[in-house]
Amino acid sequence: MEIILIQDVDNLGAAHEKVSVKHGYARNYLIPRKLAVEANAANLKQLEERKKQLKKKEEKLLAEVNKVIEVLKASPLRIGAKTGTSGKIFGSVTSIQIGRAIRDQKGYEIDRRRIQILDDVKELGLYKAKIDFGGGNETEVAFEVVAE
Repeated sequence: MEIILIQDVDNLGAAHEKVSVKHGYARNYLIPRKLAVEANAANLKQLEERKKQLKKKEEKLLAEVNKVIEVLKASPLRIGAKTGTSGKIFGSVTSIQIGRAIRDQKGYEIDRRRIQILDDVKELGLYKAKIDFGGGNETEVAFEVVAE
C-alpha cells in the first residue's frame, strides 16, 4: 500500500515522503496514529504543494543566511579582555563572548553552540572562529582581542 508520511518514522522514512508498506501496518498503526495518510490523488496534490512551500521557505532562509554571512565577513569583531602587562589575557575568550559581540556589533543573535573557536585564545591579537548555520552553511569569522 502506498502512503505519504506526515511525520518522520524510524526505519521507514522522513516526513513528506511517499513509501510503500503492508496494508495492516498502514491501516492499524500509521494512519490511526496520524503518522501517515493514504497516497490518493488529493493527498498527492497536497504533498506537491507542501514540497513547493518548503522549497520556497528554504530558499528564503538560505538568502537570509547568506546575508548574515556577508555582514559577519565585512569586518572583524572586537572583543575586549582584561590583560596583564605582558599582553596575555586573564582567562580566555569563549563562544559566549563572541556571540555577545556579534549581537552588539552586527545586530544578529547567534546561538553560542553554533560557534567554534579555531585557536586557543590566550593573548591579544587576531583570531578566527567558525559558525555553523546548519544545512552545510558555515563561515569563518575574524575577531580581534583587544585590551579593555
